Amino acid sequence: MWIDTHCHLDAREFGGAPLRVAADAAARGVSMIVIPAVAVDNFDAVARLGGEAPNACYALGIHPICVPQAGEGDLATMRARVAAAMADPNFVAIGEVGLDFFLPHLAEPAMREKQVYFFREQLKIAREFGLPILTHVRKSQDQVLKHVRQIPPAGGIAHAFNGSFQQAQGYIDVGFKLGFGGNLTFTRALQIRRLAAQLPLASIVMETDAPDIAPQWLHPGVNAPEQIPAIAAVLAELRGVAVEEVCAATTANARAVMPRMPAGA
Repeated sequence: MWIDTHCHLDAREFGGAPLRVAADAAARGVSMIVIPAVAVDNFDAVARLGGEAPNACYALGIHPICVPQAGEGDLATMRARVAAAMADPNFVAIGEVGLDFFLPHLAEPAMREKQVYFFREQLKIAREFGLPILTHVRKSQDQVLKHVRQIPPAGGIAHAFNGSFQQAQGYIDVGFKLGFGGNLTFTRALQIRRLAAQLPLASIVMETDAPDIAPQWLHPGVNAPEQIPAIAAVLAELRGVAVEEVCAATTANARAVMPRMPAGA
């Protein structure tokens, strides 16, 4: 059975039918979907889906793209919600958190500073409760690594990894797994395909980032967690191994990095 370690199942692109999307994924062998939050405003939505879909669980966090609208009170709310969610067997991680220095308005000095502050405060929450993190890393690989080393969480996933082999090793050294998804299906994505082919399989997890990062055969359409087996088949081909080996390894890796994850459908 497969695990999609990063899917925004509450997104409007799913036409208000997230449970059908989850059921379609289960029919394709996706036994668990991890739904990260992006802001305090969608904490309720991801927690509800984590309870309603038999093959879903969730994470709580403030996405760097949502940091401009966030305030100190959001961090206080997040900590309180995390504390309460520790009693929920469907709550598995802190996320989606991290740094985004790609978008121009987020790369301005004041906003970079605010992002760093929010990331570090959320790392402190993760460390306090012994939780892994799901990181958003865009033009910020080394900076995210620096803060993770200074405030180490209980492991995590570098979502949509697209760094260097040296940076990959840095994440592996701090107990992280590396998320790969639809990007690796594009023949022009040479660096991602090299990483997917050559990094240790013990450090790779599967993800979709649905509804985003659609694989080549869906691009530019809406991605969905049911695509995980087909994406993984491309990964297996790149590595020259059986798809069953990729399934067993990536599922074990996801459960190792998120030990609170329920059994699923």
